[in-house]
Amino acid sequence: MTGYIPTMEQVDELHRRISPSDAAYDLIHTHCVIVASIARSLARRQNALFMRRCTLPGNAPERGGSLAEACAPATEGGRVVPVPPTDGVTGGTIPPFYLDERMVVIGGLLHDIGTYRVLAHNGSDGEPLSFDGPRYILHGLLGYEYLIDQGVDESIAQFARNHTGVGLTREQVVSQNLPLPPDNYSPMNLEQEVVMVADKYHSKSIPPRFLTAEAYARKAARYGEDNRKAWMDLVRKYGVPDVDSLARHYGMAVSR
Repeated sequence: MTGYIPTMEQVDELHRRISPSDAAYDLIHTHCVIVASIARSLARRQNALFMRRCTLPGNAPERGGSLAEACAPATEGGRVVPVPPTDGVTGGTIPPFYLDERMVVIGGLLHDIGTYRVLAHNGSDGEPLSFDGPRYILHGLLGYEYLIDQGVDESIAQFARNHTGVGLTREQVVSQNLPLPPDNYSPMNLEQEVVMVADKYHSKSIPPRFLTAEAYARKAARYGEDNRKAWMDLVRKYGVPDVDSLARHYGMAVSR
């Protein structure tokens, strides 16, 4: 470890230090709080399944069945009843090891900190916020560089770098001629991956909104069928959070 792991207070300081306006802070920080909350729930579901790995029947859906099987109610035909929801999350499959929920939360709170640096209109003079579309793809790398410059440990800074889409590979960067240094920007561990997945259930659109797994699948399909399938594989792996309850809590709409 070469840097520090931020406390909750330091996470907020890192946001406020880079934010150009209160409006930008409210939009981006709130998004990060929501994503951290979803990621924590997904991680708790994974850990609950991991703890039950030795007691689940061999044909339990959580051992690798389809999402539909994992979320469907039991029938009278003798099918195994799925594990009840964990923190609002249904479905999912058993992970190979226990996830670090603390790292997931801190990483979630900082994953989008680079988006402050890709604002076209930053709200500092009262104008509506908007993002610079062509530069938006840079926000992960810019966030990573900011966190490293601030002395944050590499293990946390990587949450900012490695969360774009459903995993951005060197080959995709080159083939799509993206304005990024050719490299792999995919998650390096399950904690980073769960934050990447959680990020897809909430959008910083104006106004911000939640997305269902199906809504993001349609968005992912814009980049090809392989991209959509990769997303659905992640949904099957981590389960489905209760976005409707979150949307009611935050007073936001849900794209279905």
